[in-house]
Amino acid sequence: MSDEAPEQSSKTEDPSQKKMQDAREKGDVAKSQEVTTWFMLLGSAIIFAGMAPATGANLTASLKVLMGNADQFEVGGAAFGNFFNGLALSLLGTVLAPLALLSFFAIAANLVQHPPLLSVEPITPKFSKVSPLAGFKRLFSSEALVNFVKGLVKIGIVGAVLFYVVWPERDRLDTMMTADPLIILADFHEIGIKIFAATLAVVTVIAGADFMYVRQKWWKKQMMTVQETRDEYKQMEGDPQVKGRIRQLRHDRARSRMMAAVPDATVVITNPTHYAVALKYDRSMGAPVCVAKGADAVALRIRALATENNVPIVENPPLARALFASVQLEDTIPNEHFKAVAEVIGFVMRLKDKGGWQAK
Repeated sequence: MSDEAPEQSSKTEDPSQKKMQDAREKGDVAKSQEVTTWFMLLGSAIIFAGMAPATGANLTASLKVLMGNADQFEVGGAAFGNFFNGLALSLLGTVLAPLALLSFFAIAANLVQHPPLLSVEPITPKFSKVSPLAGFKRLFSSEALVNFVKGLVKIGIVGAVLFYVVWPERDRLDTMMTADPLIILADFHEIGIKIFAATLAVVTVIAGADFMYVRQKWWKKQMMTVQETRDEYKQMEGDPQVKGRIRQLRHDRARSRMMAAVPDATVVITNPTHYAVALKYDRSMGAPVCVAKGADAVALRIRALATENNVPIVENPPLARALFASVQLEDTIPNEHFKAVAEVIGFVMRLKDKGGWQAK
């Protein structure tokens, strides 16, 4: 108990949808045994109130025939087996409907508490289930103590209610010993209905309170620590460090491709060292395309590559700044910069045609 307290106190986060779904797949659901008891008691009350008279009448008729004609039944050989088979089928037909109704209520008791699920986790062999030490801990755990107290309280309340219902009928019960059997059955049926009604009223309150308790306890068990929340987020969304590394690798590859395009550029426009924009154009293209751009250290690298590969470098600070801010890689330049860029490219191409451009 003392070992569980610090762990539970650190669980401050509500359980995620994934955590609750994983718990359900393992068969870990909020299930109150008192709710199951209430449904079975309700089914029994319905059977007793509505079906008991008819069932009793059928059994009485069958037994009356049996007792009244006992001397006519053969008890030797195969006839003995046939006699008991017929009797068993008669009794089975009488009790089949009550059994079916109880089965229905047993299934309903589980369906109202949680959706249908199929899991082999609860029946999977585990050492902790057969470990004497683990069994000893469960026997003297807080949960076992709570269940023991709940059982005592339930027995005390139900016993008090039954006493309250039956005590006024004490004189009637005394007279039943000498009354006609049919009267006894009628009196027993009436008193039984009162007992069922009173018990159901009490168990309804107990089942409702126990379901809320079990549900709250299950919810607290599924709560998560801050670290568990982070780990689950990493598992579902990806580790932020890994994602950052992937972004960095993509950025590095994109920069490498960009730098590889500088030697084929037509001109590099600079500002003069803070910005650099490399443009490519030939007469088959509709407009110049930005193949590389960068600021500061990247701009210096673009200038160096342009110099190494004899790419013209033109210093035009206003145009360099404007292109750096408005054009993306692999995009054509905006319309508003056509005239300024055309003048620069025209100047460079005229120099190349005259053979007058040489990298410094």
